[in-house]
Amino acid sequence: MASPQAAAIDQLFDHVVAALTANPQMSIEEMRDLLDKCGDLARDPGGVDYLEADAKGTPCLWAVPRGCREDRVLLALHGGGCVTGSRFSHRKMFAHVAKATGCRALIVDYGRAPEHTHPSQVNECLKVYEWLLGQGIKPNHIATIGDSAGGNLCTTVVLAARDKGLPLPAAVMPLSPWYDMEATAPSFETNAKVERLISRDMSLAMSGIFLGGASAREPLANPLHADFTGYPPTYIQVGGYEAILDDSLRAAEKMKAAGVEVRCDVFPEMQHVFQFMAGKAPEADDAIQRLAAWVKPRLDL
Repeated sequence: MASPQAAAIDQLFDHVVAALTANPQMSIEEMRDLLDKCGDLARDPGGVDYLEADAKGTPCLWAVPRGCREDRVLLALHGGGCVTGSRFSHRKMFAHVAKATGCRALIVDYGRAPEHTHPSQVNECLKVYEWLLGQGIKPNHIATIGDSAGGNLCTTVVLAARDKGLPLPAAVMPLSPWYDMEATAPSFETNAKVERLISRDMSLAMSGIFLGGASAREPLANPLHADFTGYPPTYIQVGGYEAILDDSLRAAEKMKAAGVEVRCDVFPEMQHVFQFMAGKAPEADDAIQRLAAWVKPRLDL
């Protein structure tokens, strides 16, 4: 049974949906302001410094836990449909993961749609990955992590790196990844009564903005159509109440069939990116501890 503290994300998502329903013509800027409130769900972990950085023209934010290993890095890609979200809205959640892991996180503020559409985001994040390598960080000391659309990007940037012949990171950690740009998941129906935020119409509207005319089956936009041969170990986390639950389950099966070491944990009764409640809800803290325990040996920590 979900903890009483976990109701915070239900309440926030209900507020978001009510606001979107009341104002169907809401501007992109208003939508960004509304969804940035997700970042308020977490408690600041404390003992973490936030430092601005510029990665070949892309603004980023370092989350640096005091006393951490600075030669290990989580490349952190925020969610929000590639339309909303920023390095600031996601800093506390990613800082919790960095602190639990004992390394730095580089939170990337990639260009968002509709100003920038696919493949802009994956290309920009790949550029940041190359920048990290150029800073002397070894690829086997990097793990990618992202939530929702960032879960997509933390997956596809590694596919793009592989296709370019770059050395690959040690691990990939998608949280509630939004993979299917066609919104075909049966869980849209099976979880319709318990999902608080995402509907099929919302998913398709966001993917339309993100794709900007690109194919919804292009592998670097929709990794359910990707070849995962030679892919690094991957740990997926997803809430049991999510409309896009099946995105995670289908991706895990596809990876497993390609010989990838993959783990997929489904957290009962949890909503989309419940890890936003880090420091306030036990389910979020448990998830982050699992992430850290899984990735630390892969980063040789």
